[in-house]
Amino acid sequence: MSSTHSTTTTADSTRRARARARARVLRRAGTVTALAAAGILAAAGVASAHVTVHPGSYAKGATDGVLTFRVPNEEDSASTTKVQVFLPTDHPLLGVLVTPQDGWTAKVTETKLKTPVKTDDGTITDAVSEITWTGGKIGPGQYQDFDVAFGQLPDDAAQLAFKTLQTYSDGNVVRWIEEPQGGEEPENPAPVLKLTAEEGEGAAASATGSKSAAAAVTTATAGSDSTARGLGVAGLVVGVLGLAAAAFALVRTRAARDSQGPQGS
Repeated sequence: MSSTHSTTTTADSTRRARARARARVLRRAGTVTALAAAGILAAAGVASAHVTVHPGSYAKGATDGVLTFRVPNEEDSASTTKVQVFLPTDHPLLGVLVTPQDGWTAKVTETKLKTPVKTDDGTITDAVSEITWTGGKIGPGQYQDFDVAFGQLPDDAAQLAFKTLQTYSDGNVVRWIEEPQGGEEPENPAPVLKLTAEEGEGAAASATGSKSAAAAVTTATAGSDSTARGLGVAGLVVGVLGLAAAAFALVRTRAARDSQGPQGS
């Protein structure tokens, strides 16, 4: 009788030990899943927080258009207090004008061109090389659009990179100055404007369209990109959670089987 009781006690102890071990596995799996999901979401948030230029493309040599530099605040406890956009001078924008922004003061810096540009109105020897906005504030979770009008875009380049410095109230400076290499987006990408080949009157009409039309294209493009990014992130998270759920089910099934013991015991 005592032998049977001892065997039963040993079996119960073994089952309890196995149950505790599987409970620890469940807790660890839950922690790993939560961290993985959080990491995916955080990475997606960082990827979408850089300074961009809208619209993303214009026809080469386009005239009388508007570029919008969108500056989001990616800090949780500091505000953006200064934005510096550097315009290329090897392929200069001609006739640059700045739209007034409430609360912000714009300083426009011109530079003597190494190679003057010949136009129908004469030869251009100077062009805007830098625009600095100060005095305003972009708080956490907010963004600001800065509009810049141009008289003419260059017709001898495939794209224009606008290197940008973003200064925060805590003194931190983010340098958005890296240009894409090999199709991969760098960690701190500069805003890039693609210049497309002219296609007759259709391209000219598109290039000289109003700011409202450009804004509509920008909104549609941004919405499409945001939707695609959101679906991709959601798919990754669902995949991670699905694997975790399968692991939980398997561990719980084994734990239940062990707690019942061998059939007929």
